Amino acid sequence: MKKMNRIGLDEAMSAQLIEKLNDLLANYQVFYQNARGFHWNIKGEKFFELHLKFEELYNDLQIKIDEIAERILTLGGTPIHSFAGYLKSAEIKPIENETNGPTCVGHILDAFAKLLLKEREILNLSAELNDEGTNAMASDYIREKEKLVWMYSAFLGK
Repeated sequence: MKKMNRIGLDEAMSAQLIEKLNDLLANYQVFYQNARGFHWNIKGEKFFELHLKFEELYNDLQIKIDEIAERILTLGGTPIHSFAGYLKSAEIKPIENETNGPTCVGHILDAFAKLLLKEREILNLSAELNDEGTNAMASDYIREKEKLVWMYSAFLGK
């Protein structure tokens, strides 16, 4: 007989989902810090435009970081909560002292690509688990991010 967690989901499958959500959380945390650095350090022709866009981005990432951590807790797990843990787990790597707008946007697009892959894995696993809460969250993140990929790509003329 399957053991169920507090919200009625298979505990073993939830543990797999918690692991993937913690990986997503670590990547979001590193991406958040990169976006803060881009905001602080941007220079050049599109300074005003990008300074605001990067702030908008990191504010959104901060909200999502909290949502992901709370979803991990809801599923019965413990969110990673140290920078050492984030850096150990994250595929997105820290970017330091970048001041060039198009280069920063390129890093953002790279991060989006990595996050989309992870969110689609979470979407598939949460669907298999009948975890509508995680599924809805991942689906929303994917939809929002796909639009941002289009917008940031258009900024680069792609």
